Amino acid sequence: MTSKTRIAVRCVAGVLAYLASTMATASVVTVENYEYPISDRFVATVVGTPVEYEAKLPSIPFEQRSIDIFPDRKTPDVFFYGKELLYSVALQDHESPLIFLIAGTGASHEGGKNRNMAKAFYQAGFHVVSTSSPTFNNFVTAASYTGVVGDAKRDAEDIYRVFEKIWAELEQDIEVSTFNVTGYSLGGFNAAYVAKLDETRQSFNFENVLLINPPVSIYNSISLLDRMINNIPGGMDNFDTFFDNLMRAYINVYKESSDAIGDDFLYKAYKALNLKDEQLAALIGVSFRLSSASLIFTSDVVVDFGFIKPKGLILNRYSNLTQYNEVANRIGFTDYYHEFFYPFYKQTEPDATRNEFIAAISLKEIEDYLRDTEKITVMHNADDIILQPGEIEFFADVFGTRATIYPTGGHCGNMSYSDNVAHMVAVFTGGGAP
Repeated sequence: MTSKTRIAVRCVAGVLAYLASTMATASVVTVENYEYPISDRFVATVVGTPVEYEAKLPSIPFEQRSIDIFPDRKTPDVFFYGKELLYSVALQDHESPLIFLIAGTGASHEGGKNRNMAKAFYQAGFHVVSTSSPTFNNFVTAASYTGVVGDAKRDAEDIYRVFEKIWAELEQDIEVSTFNVTGYSLGGFNAAYVAKLDETRQSFNFENVLLINPPVSIYNSISLLDRMINNIPGGMDNFDTFFDNLMRAYINVYKESSDAIGDDFLYKAYKALNLKDEQLAALIGVSFRLSSASLIFTSDVVVDFGFIKPKGLILNRYSNLTQYNEVANRIGFTDYYHEFFYPFYKQTEPDATRNEFIAAISLKEIEDYLRDTEKITVMHNADDIILQPGEIEFFADVFGTRATIYPTGGHCGNMSYSDNVAHMVAVFTGGGAP
């Protein structure tokens, strides 16, 4: 075969692979005539939904509360503020269904996505209880039994314990007709395992469960997100410079803007900076890295594993943490799994292999349950950046008509889009009053 022939064969193979990929993606899309305005998956992930396309939602009585999950636990002094778990509620004054919200990776109970979901469900007549992700540092210090999160079943146990203790405090004040649960991104993944746990514990007997943009495999998704940081010009050695340049550019946009900062500031900043896909991928990777760095450092201090700080070193509220932050920012989530998570649990499960641990943090582990449980539905995007090629097909195959797959939206970029919000609420109300 000549070199020209080999090149021609490669071109044809590439075209066929692209067409196959396009056809595979198209085959799982279940929503036609979708008018979400952003077609680029990286832009959608970063920008979200422009204000004019968002669902119109009201102000609600969204109240922050706290609860002591482990009264006998002593919290490390450096996390003196993290003894109690923070959460939020928006409660009706009459009997209503209750819905628990679980935030995505590194997000708090009062983050933007949980707030918008709370508004939508409260407006639809629900009591709302909003909780942080198990990967949020306050959850690690206050509500994680082991202090090392990321295991699907253990995280579900932690979340379920939180739900039970919050409900124990609420039940004398409100009347509830049914219990429901939803979450986005990692929170959607958590919701699936919490629903399965509820089948045996039956504290809530959830009526409906919705998974929004969950990963299929946590390990596959964190590997993708870790690799995005490779798009930083100059690689990880240029992390600090890239981050500083990004913040300076962002500040310049703010100074030059004639408008006050509004909900669409990020969209305006993106337009002004004219970031390319590679830079957007790097930005997403940096954002994920900052979240994972916080989680890894917090877990290391809580269990004194000696991964970032020296084992046995006691940090207090006055300690200078700069050097530890710099180290944590250089560690990927996959590093955490291989060098911290796996060795930590290997101590109590010596016969479990590394691959078995990875396989256990996947929705495929509970595929039969998801396939047979009608009350669980899923909303996803065919172009979600946290899914490996072909993984979107898992949802169409397992959930069938219970899967709603949009053609665009990236990772959770369309969660505030009016059509998506309407569908999200309708999953729990059937389109009418709950």
